[in-house]
This record gives sequence, structure tokens and C-alpha cells, in this order.
Amino acid sequence: MRSQVDAFFIRELPFSDILQPLRSIVLSCGLNEELKWQSPCYTLNGKNICILGRFKDNCILSFFKGAMLQDEAGILTKAGENSQAGRVIRFRTWDDFTQVEPFLKAYVFEAIELERSGVKVAPEHKHVWEIPTAFNSVFDNDEPYKLAFEALTAGRQRAYVMFVAAAKNEQTRIDHVTKFRQRILDGYGMHDCTCGLSRRMPTCDGSHKQLNTLEAH
Repeated sequence: MRSQVDAFFIRELPFSDILQPLRSIVLSCGLNEELKWQSPCYTLNGKNICILGRFKDNCILSFFKGAMLQDEAGILTKAGENSQAGRVIRFRTWDDFTQVEPFLKAYVFEAIELERSGVKVAPEHKHVWEIPTAFNSVFDNDEPYKLAFEALTAGRQRAYVMFVAAAKNEQTRIDHVTKFRQRILDGYGMHDCTCGLSRRMPTCDGSHKQLNTLEAH
């Protein structure tokens, strides 16, 4: 696992010059490091505190309960329009990093104390969709699968729901739900990259097709 995490920080990859010092700062705060969702995730007693991410034009340090941090330096932003608990610090240049570096440890330590307190983030609103009966038919006999689906982000749940609901008959819908089991247990959305080759992480850009072609030769 550690070698897989190390591979994320290879200097030749985009934004490694920023991600490597971010890694050092977070680890110096006493958190454990593991690979989750193809990214280095930092935990306390098994609870997620923060995670590093690499995208096409930026990299981030993301706090799972960032909405509850005081953010005295005003450096946290929503990762997306519908983000509720999570907040990120986004880096596009080395100057972006140097400007906020003096505050980073304080933010990590605050996030650690927040987790230790056991406080929960109250959701702003709840996404409600009509779940096809095919899901419940499978979930009724597979509690781990049900819990994994419920742990997905609202957007990932919605994508699966829409795809399954579009099938013409109930058996096909059940087959689709069954087919996605391992993918959902692994925490992936329908359109997420699972091979680690995408240049548009976490979204799949079809890079796995190139891998399949190479393996065929």
C-alpha cells in the first residue's frame, strides 16, 4: 500500500512539487497515510481527516469536515457547487502554496480536534430520488453493498440510479445493480477512473483502452 501511495508523489507528475511538501506537513501532524479513491488519505483512528488530490490544472488539500473549520485565513472553498461538509485549499502555482503554508498545520490540527470531539456536520439538504426496486431487491440480501451505496456521494448515487432506471425490464435492472457491486464497494462512481491512468482524475477519460491495447501486444 505504501508503495502505491509513494507513486502518487513521483516528481515527474503534475504538481508533485506542491504535493510532496503538503504530504510532509500533514504527516508531521501525526496522521496515518493510506490510499483511498486513488489518492493519499490521512486518517485518525480510522476516521478520514483530509486527502490530497491532483487534477488537470490544480491540486488540492481537502478536509472532510472543512465546513466546520474556523478558516481564519479565509483559504477554504467548496470543492463543488453541491459540497456540504468538505472544503478544499486549491493550489495552481508554487506561490499559492507559499502564501498559505504558514497556516496549514493549524488547519490540520484543528481538523484533528474536530474529529476527536465527535461533532457531525449537519447536511444543508438531502437529495431524494425514487430508487428503483431493483436496488432494494439486491440490497435486502446484501447489507455491505447497501451501506457502500449509501456512502457514495449524491452525484454518484444519482448516476447509478438513472442508469438502472433506464433499463426496460426489472430483471435487466437487477442485473445492472448486481454488475456494479464490486465497483460500488470500492467507492467508485459510474464514470470514475479505476485504472489510475486518467489525466482527468477522478473521471475516466478512456486511458484504460490504451492499456488494454498494450496488453494485447
